[in-house]
Amino acid sequence: MSIKFSRADITEEEIKEVVDTLHSGYITTGTKTKDFEKQLATFCNVKKVACLNSATAGLELILRVLGIGAGDEVITTAYTYTATASVISHVGARIILVDTLKGSYEIDSMGIENAITSRTKVIIAVDIAGKICDYNKIYQAVEAKVDLFVPSNDIQERMGRIAVIADGAHSFGAQKNGILSGSFADFTVFSFHAGKNLTVAEGGAIALNECDFYDTEEMYKQFMIFGLHGQTKDSYSKEKLGAWEYDIVTLGYKCNMTDISASIGKIQLARYPKILERRKEIISIYNDELGDLIEVIDLCNNKELSSGTLYMTRIPNKTELERNNIILALAEEGIPTNVHFKPLPMFTAYKRLGFDIKDFPNAYNQYANEITLPLHTLLTNEDVYKIIKAFKICIS
Repeated sequence: MSIKFSRADITEEEIKEVVDTLHSGYITTGTKTKDFEKQLATFCNVKKVACLNSATAGLELILRVLGIGAGDEVITTAYTYTATASVISHVGARIILVDTLKGSYEIDSMGIENAITSRTKVIIAVDIAGKICDYNKIYQAVEAKVDLFVPSNDIQERMGRIAVIADGAHSFGAQKNGILSGSFADFTVFSFHAGKNLTVAEGGAIALNECDFYDTEEMYKQFMIFGLHGQTKDSYSKEKLGAWEYDIVTLGYKCNMTDISASIGKIQLARYPKILERRKEIISIYNDELGDLIEVIDLCNNKELSSGTLYMTRIPNKTELERNNIILALAEEGIPTNVHFKPLPMFTAYKRLGFDIKDFPNAYNQYANEITLPLHTLLTNEDVYKIIKAFKICIS
């Protein structure tokens, strides 16, 4: 069997659970989705989790509920997938991109501080490859400019500062100083896309941290309402005898997770510790064999345990063109690879917004010689060593 770059680890257990849901006759948002939310909250050690149909929907709903719109600015990193930034435009706010730290994939907290203005309402940080950002420094940047904060609605007034969102699309299950992803920012968004460590095929979730400016139960209800057309009852509640009546309290969206998806997620979550352990084993093999030849993110030290979503490498002293040729050479050997990420200012849509990659030299340098190797639990050790052998030859 050929090596795949990414492959969902689905067993008979997930299949049986989905079949059970199909036999139940109830396949949209219902008890299994609600059970999954509770299990996720327990796993992450947070009070509430709101399941949705994607992490992108989660990011946008947070901005909507916070009242972010025209005239506002939202800061994020130039080194991310477009979903992190495009939602800012969707709500009518201005995208403010900040460079990474030199020699790092992580957003530069000093760059954040310098970018904050009286129009800044939110910062979206990104946990690249499942490695949790230094949120202490991000909050320090927020505090340093707190006098500039100008609230425009009640929740922002209660907040009294810029909100911090963690784009944790890669970091579900990651830890830092013994604390799990989901507890570092005001809100954390997870992705359960088919290529992620824990999948529901397509889906995501918002983890609600304990904050003094919102009640978690009330905020959860807001996400549920915004995510289902502004409707005060979901279809499961409306199915109860005589309970058809409902209200539309806002012009919302369609972002709910289905019980079919949650069925996959519930079994994936039960298996997740073993999934993480296998990813850690593969990372260790890569590190042992390649550590002296390439630069890699430190994914598994004592204080930080990444979720190991991606194995990102940088090939020293290689140009962007040389990197691309290595990728082609690996493809000829049957080894699939990828690049994470092409900085946003290099794309046409962001160029049209006035961004220029020349203004983000650190992000470009991280990208220019980056190659992501396959990392998933269906790889055998034989596969991993085959990848390593070909990689060593192609980079030499």
